[in-house]
Amino acid sequence: MQYKEVEGGICAPKGFAAAGVHCGIRANHSEKYDLALIKAEVRCAAAGVYTTNKVCGAPIKVDRAHLADGYAQAIVVNSGNANTCNENGIEIAEQMCELTAEALDIDADDVLVGSTGVIGQPLSIKPIKARIPTLAKELSSKKSSEACEAIMTTDTRKKEIAVEFEIEGRKCHVGGISKGSGMIAPNMATMLGFITTDVAICHELLEKALRKVNSLTYSMVSVDGDTSTNDTLILMSSGLAKNPEITCEDKNYEKFENALYAVMMNLARETARDGEGATKLLECIVKGAPDENTAKVVAKSVISSSLVKAAMFAADANWGRILCAIGYAKADFDITKVSVELASEKGKVTVCTNGAGVSFSEESASEILSEDEIKVLVDLHCGEGEAIAWGCDLTFEYVKINAEYRT
Repeated sequence: MQYKEVEGGICAPKGFAAAGVHCGIRANHSEKYDLALIKAEVRCAAAGVYTTNKVCGAPIKVDRAHLADGYAQAIVVNSGNANTCNENGIEIAEQMCELTAEALDIDADDVLVGSTGVIGQPLSIKPIKARIPTLAKELSSKKSSEACEAIMTTDTRKKEIAVEFEIEGRKCHVGGISKGSGMIAPNMATMLGFITTDVAICHELLEKALRKVNSLTYSMVSVDGDTSTNDTLILMSSGLAKNPEITCEDKNYEKFENALYAVMMNLARETARDGEGATKLLECIVKGAPDENTAKVVAKSVISSSLVKAAMFAADANWGRILCAIGYAKADFDITKVSVELASEKGKVTVCTNGAGVSFSEESASEILSEDEIKVLVDLHCGEGEAIAWGCDLTFEYVKINAEYRT
C-alpha cells in the first residue's frame, strides 16, 4: 500500500479549513498567532484521547462532554494560557465554544476547545471574543500552517503533515498538526494534536484506531518525564472521500490505520526532536522482547532516563546508563541476554553483549553520537516483541527555558 506525503496539513482531507490569528493572550508576544480554528463542512465522526494527569485543563472537561455523542464540527484553540486550575475555567472554555458556534452558525455542542500555555493563570475571554469573528472569516483550506503556528508555545518548528492513499479506488487523506516541546512524558505526550481525515469510517472504529495508534506513537514520546495537564488529541472524519464506509476491521480498516500511523508517528517524532533545548533526536528500538508490552516498557525507560539523555548530549557512549535504565524497567526478562548498539548516519557500534560491556573505540562512538539523530538499539534476546520510543537529549538550554518560563 502506497502512502504519499502531500501538502495541506490538516486541510488536506476534503471538507476541512483552518485559520490562525493574533489576539494578544500573552502581552510579551505582540505579533505571534495565538488563536486557531479548524472547521469541517459537515458534522464529523470524532474521537479524543486526553491526559492521564489528575489535574487537567478545563477544555478537556468540556471536550469530554461535547464528544459524548461521537460527533464534532469545529475546534477552537488558544495558546499562551492553559486554562487549567482556574476558578472560572469551565465557563471560559464553554464561552469559547459558544462564540465559535455563533460565528460559524453551528451547534455549540459540536465545537471542541483546546488551550496550552502557563498553568494556573487567569484567562480573559475578552481578547478571544474580539478575534473569533475575524478568525472565522479567515478560514481557508490553505491555512493549516497558520493554525499550526497559533497553537505553538515553546516549539521552535511547526509540526504538520498529510498523506494520500486509496480505498476502493477513492483518493483518501489523513492530515494533522501538533504542538509540544516541553512537559512531555510517555503517557500520552501530545500536549495538543489535531488529526483530520476524509475517510468514511464508523465512530467505533475511528476511536479504536485512534487509541491503538496513539499507544504506538504519542504515548511513546518523552522530553522531560512530566505529563501535561492539557494533553488533547482529537481525530475528526468528514467521510467526504466517499469510500464505502468502513464498519469492520477489514483490509480497508488496515489501510486507514496505517495511514493514521504514518501521520501520528511523524508528528510524535517531531515532538521529540523539538524538545525544549534539544540538539538531538533519540530513537530507542527494542526487539527480542517476550511481548510487545515488555518492549514498550523498556524503550520508554531508556528514552526517559535523564542520565542517558545527558550522556547523549555530550556524545558520551556511557552504555552503563542505558543498561541501568533497561534494568529498572518494570518488566520481566533476562538482563544477562541483553545487547546494546548505538547508531547514527556515521555508523554503528556495539557497546554491550550478554549484559556486559565489550571493547569498542570511544573515539568512533563519540563520532557516531555527534549526529543530530541517534538510535539506541536494544535486543533482549527473549522473544519476538518489538517497540520504538522517541526522546531527545537533556541540555543546559532546557534548564534555562524552564527556569524563565513565566518571564
